[in-house]
Amino acid sequence: MLTYNLHLTPADKARSPYFYVPFDVPAGTTRLDVTMRYEGASDCIIDLGCADPRLGDFPSEQGFRGWSGGARDRFFVATDDATPGYVHGAMPAGTWRVILGLYRVPEHGVDVELAFAFDDAPRLHVPPPQRPRPVRKGAGWYRGDLHCHTFHSDAKGSPELLHAAAKQAGLDFLAVADHNTTTQRRYFHAHSSPELVFVRAMEVTTAEGHANVFGVDDWIDFRMTRREDAHKLSQIVREKGGLLSINHDKPTIPWDYELPRIDCMEVWQQAWFARNRISLRRYQERLASGWKLSAIGGSDYHQPARLLPEGPLVLARPTTVLWLPELSEDAVLAAMKKGLGYVTESPRGPHLALTVDGAPMGSTVIGGRAEAHVIGAAGDLLAWYDASGEIARMPIDGVDQKLSLEAAPQKFLRCEILAHASHVALVEEFRAAVGDARLPWGLTEAELEAEPLRRAISNPVYFAP
Repeated sequence: MLTYNLHLTPADKARSPYFYVPFDVPAGTTRLDVTMRYEGASDCIIDLGCADPRLGDFPSEQGFRGWSGGARDRFFVATDDATPGYVHGAMPAGTWRVILGLYRVPEHGVDVELAFAFDDAPRLHVPPPQRPRPVRKGAGWYRGDLHCHTFHSDAKGSPELLHAAAKQAGLDFLAVADHNTTTQRRYFHAHSSPELVFVRAMEVTTAEGHANVFGVDDWIDFRMTRREDAHKLSQIVREKGGLLSINHDKPTIPWDYELPRIDCMEVWQQAWFARNRISLRRYQERLASGWKLSAIGGSDYHQPARLLPEGPLVLARPTTVLWLPELSEDAVLAAMKKGLGYVTESPRGPHLALTVDGAPMGSTVIGGRAEAHVIGAAGDLLAWYDASGEIARMPIDGVDQKLSLEAAPQKFLRCEILAHASHVALVEEFRAAVGDARLPWGLTEAELEAEPLRRAISNPVYFAP
C-alpha cells in the first residue's frame, strides 16, 4: 500500500487543467487499485484517470489506461479486467501516472489523498474484443441515436440496459459515446448485430467543449489545453478515417475552442426545449458563412440503473434518420458525412425528406425545383431556410404530403417542421414526463408556451455558386 497527499490550488489549474501524479508499478504486477479522497463540493470537483509509462504529451496514442471523470473516486486495472472506463491488459513496470482533471478548484484549494495497492497474483491476459461488421441488407430509411452513455463513464446504467432501451425504442443503429474512453466496446463489439448495429464512438470531453468522434478504433487523446488544439484533434480523427462532430454547442457547455474542420454538428440534443434553438441558430450561421456541415441529433441519454418506459426524455429523443443502401456501420458513417438524412423528435417522429430536382440531402446542385416529403405532421407547418434565413412557411394539410418550393435559394436550402396543431399535446407530454420536478434547463413556463417547437430538421441541399 502506498499513499500520497497533495494540495491543489487555482494556480495549479491555471497552469494546466490536468495534474499528473507519478507512481511506480513493480515488475510482475497483475492488478493495480487506486482510491482518491477529497472533500467534494459544488465548487470542488476533481476528475480521475490513469496512464501507464507509454503516455506522452498531447496528442498521444498509447498508454491511456482509463478515465472516469468525476463519476468515481476509485478504480482498478488488471491484466484480465478493469473498472468500467479503464483499460485492462498488460501491466508494464515503470512510472505510471494518475491524471487528475482540475474541473473545479476552490479559492482556498483542496487536499487530495491517493492510495495505491498492487497485486501480483497470477491472472490471465485478456485481449480487447475485435470489431464486428454486421450487415442488414436492403436500402431504406434507418433510425438511430448518435449520442448516449453507460456506466463506462458517468451514467448509472449498464451496457445491457442501454441495449434493452435501444431495442425498446425500435432503433436500427446506436452510437455509444462514453466520455474520454472506448471501454464500452467490451460489450458493444460483442453484441453488434444486423438487428442493431453499434457505431464506434467516443465523446471528447473537456471543460471548454465536447465533441463526438465516430468510426475510429483507437482511443483519442482529449487532453487539449489550448484553443488551437482542436485543429490537432480534427487532424488526428481525419487521419484515422473517422468523423468529428461538435456536441450541444449551447449553454451550459458550448464549443469554446477554435472551430476546426468538422464533418457534423449536433443541432439537437435531448428534448427540443433543452435550448436547442441556440445550437440550431449557430448551425444556420455556419452554413450561411459557407461551411458544409451535416446536421445530426442525439439524446445524450445517460442510461439510469433501470429500464425506463418510452417517453420524451429517454433514449432516441431526438432520432437521427439516415438513407442507407444497407444497414452497416460503414453505411451509417458515409450517410452521416454526406448529410443524407434528417433529425426528428423520436423514432416515431415526423418524416422529412428534402430533394432538389431529385437530388437528395447533402447534394450540391445548380438549381431546380425543391420538394419536401412530409409524413405524420398534419396540421403543423413547414418552414424553408437558405443563407438569408427563413424564406417561406407552408401549412401541412395531409398525413402524407409533398410540398414544393419555387425559389432561388442562397447557398443552400433546408427545411424544418414546426409544431402548430401538435404544439399543445407535445407540451403537455413534456410536462407529464417532468412530473412534479422543476422545469429543466432553466426553462420558464412562458418559454415553454411561446418557444417555436421543432419536430423535424432536414439536412441541406447545397447550391453551386
